[in-house]
Amino acid sequence: MAPEDRSERRETIDDIDALLMALPPEIVAAIHALPDQASIIEVVLDLGRRPEARFPDSEVTLLDREINEADIAHVVEHIGTFGDDNRAGIERTLHRISAIRNRNGKIDGLTCRIGRAVYGTIDIIADFVESGKSILIMGRPGIGKTTMLREAARVLADDFGKRVVVVDTSNEIAGDGDIPHPAIGKARRMQVRTPSMQHEVMIEAVENHMPQVIVIDEIGTELEAQAARTIAERGVQLIGTAHGNNLDNLMLNPTLSDLIGGIQSVTLGDEEARRRRTQKSVLERKAPPTFDVIIEIQDREKVLAHSDVSETVDALLRGEAVAGEQRWRDEEGVHRSQARPKPSPRDGFGPDRFAGLAGTGSSWRMEPGWRGDGAYRSGPGGGVAFPAGDRGGYRAGYRPGASGSWRPTRGGPSSGAGGERGGGPAARAAADGPFVAGGIADRGPLERGSAASLDARAREARELARQREWRASATKAIDALKADEGTAPVNASDLIPDLPGSAGRATTDSSVTGPEDGPEFDDDGTLRLSSGLGLPTLRVLPQGISRKRLEQAIRDLQLPVVIATDVDEADVVMTVRTEYRQKTPLVREAEERALPIYVLKQNTVAQMQSSLTSIFALELDPRDAALRETEEAIGIVLQQSEPVELSPQNAYIRRLQHQMAERANLVSRSRGREPYRRVRLYPDAAKSAWR
Repeated sequence: MAPEDRSERRETIDDIDALLMALPPEIVAAIHALPDQASIIEVVLDLGRRPEARFPDSEVTLLDREINEADIAHVVEHIGTFGDDNRAGIERTLHRISAIRNRNGKIDGLTCRIGRAVYGTIDIIADFVESGKSILIMGRPGIGKTTMLREAARVLADDFGKRVVVVDTSNEIAGDGDIPHPAIGKARRMQVRTPSMQHEVMIEAVENHMPQVIVIDEIGTELEAQAARTIAERGVQLIGTAHGNNLDNLMLNPTLSDLIGGIQSVTLGDEEARRRRTQKSVLERKAPPTFDVIIEIQDREKVLAHSDVSETVDALLRGEAVAGEQRWRDEEGVHRSQARPKPSPRDGFGPDRFAGLAGTGSSWRMEPGWRGDGAYRSGPGGGVAFPAGDRGGYRAGYRPGASGSWRPTRGGPSSGAGGERGGGPAARAAADGPFVAGGIADRGPLERGSAASLDARAREARELARQREWRASATKAIDALKADEGTAPVNASDLIPDLPGSAGRATTDSSVTGPEDGPEFDDDGTLRLSSGLGLPTLRVLPQGISRKRLEQAIRDLQLPVVIATDVDEADVVMTVRTEYRQKTPLVREAEERALPIYVLKQNTVAQMQSSLTSIFALELDPRDAALRETEEAIGIVLQQSEPVELSPQNAYIRRLQHQMAERANLVSRSRGREPYRRVRLYPDAAKSAWR
């Protein structure tokens, strides 16, 4: 069945008659008399109480009389034996009967849950299941976690032909008995003798049966969390469930927090704490998360998806608001919420910090910059209105400094210019506009006009002169730096002197670029790049290092690197010193094949990034990355006419970014406080608002 057809198939299989045969006849007759029999979730039988049928939103009493010991014995005789987890089942069905025992071990209560196999339940998260990422599903009991697991196993095994192994602890996924239920398709099922051995069966499944996907229900102990991390590190897709309603519960659970990387307390140095503007003891993620995606089931037709667990957890630990992707399903199909913008670092500083300008398009408004308890409210037209006598807005003759203090404005009372520029301090503040800390590097060329009383032509002449000086100095500095680094542009004839006719054009002939069957390396192990072509794809075989961290290093550098699983398909081998010294079989085989071996000092992302950049003969220059980001942002602003905010940079790089915006005839402005001060680009239509 094609993936696009799954949403149309909503067939449900529950075999409810097999469960009703195990119940007393009176209760069966009462269930048949219910108007909505197909929606029953559980039947509860407690000694000395009246039996109940539970629905998703209600409960119904089945009999007027109380349950006695004969009723309990009748059910126990017609079902399978109870295991160590006090659960039993009916062979070839998905029903689960859970027992409540007294202090002597005698059963005095039963919970008969009706198991259902619902086709089409994973269409709401089908893209995650098909991507090969490890997925953790969370939600309250009875909301459909196991049903979604069962359907994921069937789709991956039948529709995509993957080797799927289901580790079934209480036979709830594939049913009771030795023959698994057809709801899991071609997936294989491994039963667990006792719940305490679940982690051992998980490891056994990987070592003995070579699966591509492992499905596990209810990860609840520290040993199971460690086994899940081991499986994920071996490159096997893991789909499981865990106790808890949302990601916050998982982060606060010391037993299962390792599933999202673990949380540790770190003591920062004085300088680092000052730079982050935090206290010295902070919480940080300990390691890469075991699961790539977390799905929070809010309702049977609604979920909240966290597609990047590491980024989400880091943001939560920093105290930032995180908005996951909301997905829901109705008669029209699956819907997704709009992606929300990531909150800027300024939003976490509190209301007493200077906020600068806010708004979009032509509705610019001033946010308050006072340090007091004065309140403000939205005024007409989207502006800000301040009550009479309030401390809102700007103090006359003063401006907020970079450290949050107040100091006189340019041309204010301290400079002896009061009253000469017309209107007094309030008029000067209105004419000058809000001050932005940082000087020249924090103001775009198109917004640096000051008082309206100055001659417009003289102001424009001085502005053009300053622009020419900045452009010349910036170009000179960049050319000098490129010449020192050896990255200055050269002619194609200088690169290939022996190629006839290459003085006027570059060539991509295979006789010049070399063979295309794989990357070539120099004697020192550096990757040899072909002239006129992009970076070649490199296949790296990790040995003794974290696969998750290597994937993170590749994503951060955005290099064409593929992780190999065997020596035959690898171009290079990456390992650590201990593995290299021990001369493991894989290292010896790589040496026999004359493969380049890169030895890391530590198993960290930084070491892997450094090794990858050395392989590709690249240099990590934050200035070049910032300028590339600016070029992409300028293209977005010109095409979509929407403001774009760049990453935080230092004053020198912000100045270069302002100059690039000027050349593109865009408005630019610096926002925020150090070290999070950043440039924001505005479309051409916003010029009139800044002049």
